[in-house]
Amino acid sequence: DLGSNMTIGAVNENGSFRGVYKTAVSGSSIKVPPSPLLGYQHIIQEMSQPTFGFTVHWKTTESITVFTGQCFVDKEGKEVLKTMWLLRSHVDSIQDDWKATLVGTNIFTRMSPQK
Repeated sequence: DLGSNMTIGAVNENGSFRGVYKTAVSGSSIKVPPSPLLGYQHIIQEMSQPTFGFTVHWKTTESITVFTGQCFVDKEGKEVLKTMWLLRSHVDSIQDDWKATLVGTNIFTRMSPQK
């Protein structure tokens, strides 16, 4: 919903997956390169709407984002990932802990293949 995208590899038999996250959003002027992600999906029936979680390790900052959510399939058969996230940034002291974590939501949809 903000122009970011991710490429996720196949989910293995244990429910784990890897991928790359390309953010379109940054709190600084530094361009953020594609960053690795690692996650797990709840393995249930084939025609289910599974829950999942994944972590993104940002390469240019001392921060980590964790996403958790569920994959829904709408009436037209379109997949929609509804997520909530926590972004934890490094701070130098416990007194600054109050400003180290941001919370938000994102909605992801599958991109159409480019021709």
